[in-house]
Amino acid sequence: MLPFPPVIAYTLAAIGVVAFSKVLAREWRRVNSELDANERAAAAVAARDLPTLRRDPATGEYRLQA
Repeated sequence: MLPFPPVIAYTLAAIGVVAFSKVLAREWRRVNSELDANERAAAAVAARDLPTLRRDPATGEYRLQA
């Protein structure tokens, strides 16, 4: 038997669940912000390394810029 009424135990359990969910949500946002920053940096590097296409006026085709 519990040394205190079940209502108090349920209340303490609910407070613990809320606190845990807040910590979990904060950690989730932190990790996602780090992942987004890394993804943006990788995309910027990849975009910079891509070749540029120019339209050839004679044929109308797009060719790699030399």
